[in-house]
Amino acid sequence: MKPSWRLLATATAGNGLKPAPMALLPPLPLYRRLFRAHRKHLPHDMRLLGDEYIKAEFRAHRNVDNPAHLIGFLTEWQLYAQKIEGDNWVGDKLDPEKVAKMSDQQVGQLYELMKAIQKRHEEEGNEE
Repeated sequence: MKPSWRLLATATAGNGLKPAPMALLPPLPLYRRLFRAHRKHLPHDMRLLGDEYIKAEFRAHRNVDNPAHLIGFLTEWQLYAQKIEGDNWVGDKLDPEKVAKMSDQQVGQLYELMKAIQKRHEEEGNEE
């Protein structure tokens, strides 16, 4: 049977312009995908920092039993991988809703990361 425009239109009707929901990758393939994305798309110094962070986060969540927490964890990392692979992460700002949901410890870690990045930029400016 030849596909017709009517069949194609009815097969995609109802979706509008929304993308199809992404399939959630299992932890190990996602872990590998993240390292591959870092290797292909990040400068060396950013890659080193990112790789260490990925290792630490996946180790910390290795024994999590809450399925909702696991789904959220894997979903966010998968979105991160897509951003890195698409190169649309440069200059991207944090979603205020996600920041509001962070714990005090997470906000503190984010602040420390911001300070480290600012310090690095200052050091690079002084070297030139």
